[in-house]
Amino acid sequence: MGQYRIRQSRVTGQLSVGGAKNAVLPILAAVCLNNGKSEILNCPRIADTFLSIDILRHIGCKVEFTDNNLYVDATGINEINIPEKWVGKMRSSILFMGAMLSRFGQVSIANPGGCDIGSRSIGYHIDGLRAMGAEIIPENGILYCTGQLKGADIHLETASVGATENLMLAAVLAKGQTTISNAAAEPEVIDLARFLKGMGADIRGAGTNKITIDGVHRLAPASHKVIPDRIVAGTYLVAAAITGGTITVKDVYPWDLSVVTTKLAEMGCKITHGTDYISLKGPKRLKALPYIETAEHPGFPTDMQAQFVAALALAEGHSTVKERIFDNRNAHAAALKLMGGDVNTQQLGIGTKEITIFEIEGRRTLQGTAVEAKDLRGGAALILAGLAAEGETIVKGADYVERGYESIEKALSEVGADIKLEKI
Repeated sequence: MGQYRIRQSRVTGQLSVGGAKNAVLPILAAVCLNNGKSEILNCPRIADTFLSIDILRHIGCKVEFTDNNLYVDATGINEINIPEKWVGKMRSSILFMGAMLSRFGQVSIANPGGCDIGSRSIGYHIDGLRAMGAEIIPENGILYCTGQLKGADIHLETASVGATENLMLAAVLAKGQTTISNAAAEPEVIDLARFLKGMGADIRGAGTNKITIDGVHRLAPASHKVIPDRIVAGTYLVAAAITGGTITVKDVYPWDLSVVTTKLAEMGCKITHGTDYISLKGPKRLKALPYIETAEHPGFPTDMQAQFVAALALAEGHSTVKERIFDNRNAHAAALKLMGGDVNTQQLGIGTKEITIFEIEGRRTLQGTAVEAKDLRGGAALILAGLAAEGETIVKGADYVERGYESIEKALSEVGADIKLEKI
């Protein structure tokens, strides 16, 4: 456990962004498909990576992690049971289900956990795998899965990233052709496809709403460099924006962040970019956004919602933010109110899902105080608010933030932030 101690400071300078959490985790499940070695470059040293490594070692893989390069030999996998002690901490561990079923025809895996940001049903995963011939029996919190998978035509009711990835993993070694319609089109889905194709998988259409996969008999060793983390990059851009600073974020793909930088420009930031960097100059005071809504890619990413709510709490004017992806991604609102922010939420039921509406009246200042992170991106948002708040802010629950940010305190310190991580 740990906490961040933060004092008001301006973020100015330049820093580089490492590999994407949301790209590397499905890739680490995908290495199980290969009866051989995989080399994963630009791998972030974050808590979720280490949890995935624990699972890989548990099932019999040999793993070496040097700097940001990960080497995995999956030849000797000899365990098909993946217990709750790891799975309960990380939702993306459910991706091992599709990979292990595809290669071995069986797996037993606990129900996944992770951040408490609302109901995230794995029904789409299970329905798709059953359509491919899997028998999945839930019992006492464990999913017992067996079956020799065959190609199938699968339509996802919602463009779920996790379900799209799980079905991709299942299909690459399945007999016949699989089509996934209404597939997620996120950059991380494309990166997974690139890794699988590098091993010899036959995949077409990643990045569109229809993915076609023809199963192959075997995969080959491959080396892959993980794409930059667009959410980490966006977080650092907001850090400069909320403190009136100037930053250049390097080693990024600017086109993956275009919806974020467009909104920052609307808030008064000056944005420039090249092929692999984005520069931002923040105004003296940010402008409010009349309306912003999270959506599937290429819409505004839910993983940037909390950071923008924090920034809008200091913007001039009234803002409305609608969170329509996760029904409980709103804990940061109460923490921002403790800091003096005028941030109110309303829950609206739409079908079986609840939508959160944030109504924000921007304040000129926030006051530092002790707050607690309840999830990964909400924790990052409170760090940003602390950088702009008067006095000292303590953000408890650092373990949430460490799931997705590699030493965020070191990165921000390098660009002028007064932030320290304390172990407690």
